Amino acid sequence: MKFKIQIMKSDEGFAVSCPSLPGCHSQGENEQEALENIKEAIILWMETFAELQDELSDVKGYMLKEIEIPIGEQVFHA
Repeated sequence: MKFKIQIMKSDEGFAVSCPSLPGCHSQGENEQEALENIKEAIILWMETFAELQDELSDVKGYMLKEIEIPIGEQVFHA
């Protein structure tokens, strides 16, 4: 699975985030360390998300469904 990330040099080193995963951020003293740290942050984010979905599925009336959105097709019409 691939994720796009944003990486930015800062006074402390490098800040990095994964825009498609809200709240998924990390940092490192150098670019390589920041990249390794965001990989770990993404894995932890995904694990936490899966755990929360399992907990929510136990709530009465809660239903988890999947929808498919075709990539490359125009979704909004002007």
